[in-house]
Amino acid sequence: MSAVDRILYVRLPCNPIFPIGVVYLADHIHKIAPQVEQSIFDMGTVAPLDFHKALDQSIDRFKPDLLVFSWRDIQIYAPVGGRGGNPLQNAFEFYYGKSPLTRLRGAFNGLRLFGAYYSELWRNSLLIRQGVKRAQRYSPRARAVIGGGAVSVFYEQLAGMMPQNTIISVGEGETLLQKLVFDQSIANERCYTVGVTTPRDRLIHEAPEPIEKSACDYDYIESIWDKFNYYFRDNDFYIGVQTKRGCPHNCCYCIYTTIEGKQVRINPADEVVAEMRQLYDRGIRNFWFTDAQFIPAKRFIPDAIELLQKILASGMDDISWAAYIRADNLTPELCDLMVATGMNYFEIGITSGSQELIRKMRMGYNLRSVLQNCRDLKAAGFNELVSVNYSFNVIDENFDTIRQTIAYHRELEAIFGRDKVEPAIFFIGLQPHTHLEEYAIKNEILKPDYDPMSMMPWNAKKLLWNPEPLGSYFGEVCLEAWQRDETDFGRAVMDILEERLGRAPLEEALTAPISLSAPEKKMTAAV
Repeated sequence: MSAVDRILYVRLPCNPIFPIGVVYLADHIHKIAPQVEQSIFDMGTVAPLDFHKALDQSIDRFKPDLLVFSWRDIQIYAPVGGRGGNPLQNAFEFYYGKSPLTRLRGAFNGLRLFGAYYSELWRNSLLIRQGVKRAQRYSPRARAVIGGGAVSVFYEQLAGMMPQNTIISVGEGETLLQKLVFDQSIANERCYTVGVTTPRDRLIHEAPEPIEKSACDYDYIESIWDKFNYYFRDNDFYIGVQTKRGCPHNCCYCIYTTIEGKQVRINPADEVVAEMRQLYDRGIRNFWFTDAQFIPAKRFIPDAIELLQKILASGMDDISWAAYIRADNLTPELCDLMVATGMNYFEIGITSGSQELIRKMRMGYNLRSVLQNCRDLKAAGFNELVSVNYSFNVIDENFDTIRQTIAYHRELEAIFGRDKVEPAIFFIGLQPHTHLEEYAIKNEILKPDYDPMSMMPWNAKKLLWNPEPLGSYFGEVCLEAWQRDETDFGRAVMDILEERLGRAPLEEALTAPISLSAPEKKMTAAV
């Protein structure tokens, strides 16, 4: 017997990205409680004017007694795209524009962004309330669980927006749903119930409970999701496949390691390949490995080799795949396998091309190893796109470290070709529960009671991390880059920086001094 009979998964509106989290939750519950009926309703496939009507219709058809809402996005800082245009450009025009017209345009577009942001918060909370109320027509005991990436980051701030008795889930949701289905206590789960309990201190830092992950049953998923083929029709989406959970690193600005836990849990290679085969047989040829990092540390190299060897042996020889990769963990054997199995894109989140700053941000990268491994990858025949994420002005940035980053980036271009290396310029959106937040509070950049969801200009400028004395300088450079080539913003930024500052010797970028600076000592003390 189960305490829950019918679960409706509702993925709240977001960009059309395959909802792998919802799919994995439904698959897990089916395997441990096949008697529970389930359905998936993905609002990413619904026109905005139809959101409320479509939600009611979905609930009327299925009559759930448990609603599981997935909320993917809240924070809006991004280098491109987003609500109402380019959020980064809007902010920089408003904060750093020299002409009144530029600042006015930034203010106008920022106001649109501001309105869209708060409208989405209001809309999504209204959809959750509407869903619960509608479901209670058919089952008075119906309630909601709300989770997803956005919820895990802002779980403390969301209570006031949710209906009473809503369960707010942090991180992975499988064991929480399992206990709800079997009417077991959820007191030790990473969650709290609105109006009943409050979140434990440092809830997000609690380790998730490991689960045994097997290949997703896509025959079942197709049977409970009437829009299943939406992401398959034109074969132009990358479909997510997870090969592991957890991240062992301690990067100062990243929240993955707290959401997923520091213990890396490997999914069996045979199960990953079996899952890919099901998608392959449905015509899918593009896969995205959704891990925090595909090869998070050297001790996981054998697991990556095993997986790629089994993909190669599977006969799926016309696929393409992509992932975030710790490029300092590559080996010549891995490089050969990556090319042979069809890797056609990868992202490196090095943040800076200065080994000194890499150390200060606690990222654990060896930039010299990254370069050598990229040379090995090129030698193995890789000739596709590489996206390199740079987040300027994080900790102790100065003109020397900028010159070092330029030198490092030019060396990557020398390895792969300028047209194959895409610099993605980010300014970090400061998130709660990170070391950078602790550093900001410790150094009185933020107040301890600040609201991380506030988009008020005086708050947003602090959360879009670009502090002085270099904040205005980077603002000016970025504005010039958008004016020079809006379609190739990242390369324009690197070119302008080199024109203004020059380039350091590569060896300088690869060498970090041993002594700690005063700001770094503060950072170390804060964390």
